Amino acid sequence: MPNSTPLQLGWEEWLSLKDLGLPAIKAKIDTGAKTSALHASVIEPFGPAHAPQVRFLIQPDPGDASLEVTCSAPIVDRREVTSSNGERELRYVIETTAEIGGLSWPIQLTLSNRETMTYRMLLGRAAIQPSWIIDPNASFLQPQLSYQTYQGLPRRKPVKRPLRIALLTREPRNYSSLRLIEAAETRGHVIEVIDTARCYMRIGAADAEVHYDGEALPRYDAVIPRIGATITDYGMAVLRQFSNTGAYCLNTAGAIGRSRDKLLAHQLLARAKIAMPITAFAHSPKDTKGLIAVAGGAPVVLKLLSSTQGKGVLLAETRKTAEHLVDAFRGLDANFLVQEFVEEAGGADIRAFIVGNKVVGAMRRQAETGEFRSNLHRGGTASPAKLSAAERDIAREAAKVLGLQIAGVDLLQTSAGPKVLEVNSSPGLKGIEAATGKDIAARIIEHLETVIRPLARQREPLL
Repeated sequence: MPNSTPLQLGWEEWLSLKDLGLPAIKAKIDTGAKTSALHASVIEPFGPAHAPQVRFLIQPDPGDASLEVTCSAPIVDRREVTSSNGERELRYVIETTAEIGGLSWPIQLTLSNRETMTYRMLLGRAAIQPSWIIDPNASFLQPQLSYQTYQGLPRRKPVKRPLRIALLTREPRNYSSLRLIEAAETRGHVIEVIDTARCYMRIGAADAEVHYDGEALPRYDAVIPRIGATITDYGMAVLRQFSNTGAYCLNTAGAIGRSRDKLLAHQLLARAKIAMPITAFAHSPKDTKGLIAVAGGAPVVLKLLSSTQGKGVLLAETRKTAEHLVDAFRGLDANFLVQEFVEEAGGADIRAFIVGNKVVGAMRRQAETGEFRSNLHRGGTASPAKLSAAERDIAREAAKVLGLQIAGVDLLQTSAGPKVLEVNSSPGLKGIEAATGKDIAARIIEHLETVIRPLARQREPLL
C-alpha cells in the first residue's frame, strides 16, 4: 500500500479488483465500518484443508443481473462480522489487490450477499490510509469507470486467480492423470478427479446439473476430458452437460466426437485439403477387390473405426490376405477403413502434441522389428523429433479442422511431404514427456489459464 501519497475520495468511488476479474465496481466509502465487504452469492469453499479456496458469483452491476462474474481466491480467515443492522454473520475473508486513482494496494474483503444493497462493495476504514482525505459531500473524486468495461473484453493475460478444475477420467492413477493433477496444484489451482461413468445428469428447464455419488457437483471453471474409447458416447453427453453448467471444456464433446469417428475425421481433413494416405471406406462391401484397388492395392492397412492404441489395425501384405480380412470384417458387420500402406515411412511416424493450436512437443515413434504399428503401447520406441515448418503447419491445421485444443497428431514422412495418419483427442503424456523432456502437463494448465475468462459461462452448441 502506498504510504505517502495523499488521496482524496468522495463517499462513493469506482475501483478495480482485477485479480478477481472485476475491472470496474462501484463502492461506498464507509469510515464507520471497519471491514470492507464484497457482494457474493453461491459461495463455495473448496480445496485442501492446508490451502483452502473460496469460489463465488457476483453481479457487479446492480442494474443488470444478467452480468455475472465467477471469482475465486484463497481464504485468509473466517470471522464473525456484525452488520449495520446488528445482525451477526460468519463470513469468509479473502485478500486481493484494489486499484483506484492510479494507486494499488492489498485489501482484505469479507464476502456477504449484498444483493439488496445499492453498492456491491463497501470500503471500510481498515483499507483506508490515515493520510487520505474523505469528503462525505462529494462523489467520484477519482476517475470514473464503467460497467461497459465488461462488454467485449479483449484477450486477457493468464489468470492469476485459482481455478477449480474437473479432471474427467476413469483412470485417476495413470501417468497422464497424475501429471495433470501435479501441474494444476503446482500452479495454485484445485483439481478434482471425476469418474465419467459415475456421473449422471439432471436435464430440465432449470439450471443444468451433473450429479455424482448422490450429490450435485459444484460449478467448475474448467473440465479436462480424458474420455476412454469404450465410453465415448456417454462421456460426450456428460461433457456437454458440464458445458451447459458454464464450465470451459478443454476439448468439446463435438471435437472429441469428430476425432473418434475416423470416417468423419478423414472426410473433414480431406475437405480441408490436408494430405493423408489414400483411404477407402465400406460397410459390408460386395466388391472386395474394388475396395482394395481404391486404396491403391496391396499392401493395405485395415482399421476398425473404433480402433485405439493400434488395436483393430491390421496389415494385409498381399491382395489375397486383404480380401480375406475384408471378408472377415464384413462377417462381423463392422465399419472399417482400408488405407494405403506407406512403406517408405519404415514403420515410423511423428507424434506432434498440440496445445492451443501450438506444437509444444514432438517425438518420432519407431515400431519394433517385425511390427508396422509404431504405437508405444505396441512396443514402439520414442525419441525427440524436430519438425519442419510443413509438418508443424499440417499438424496445427489438422487439430484446428477437428476443433481440438489438445491433440496428438500422427504424421507420416513421405517423399511427397507429410501426411496425417490420425488425430487423437486424448493423447497420453508419458511418451511425449519422456521423449522430449518437456513439461507438457504444465503447458496444458497454462493454456487453461490463458483461455478462461472471468466472465460468464461459455456453452458449447449442441448441434
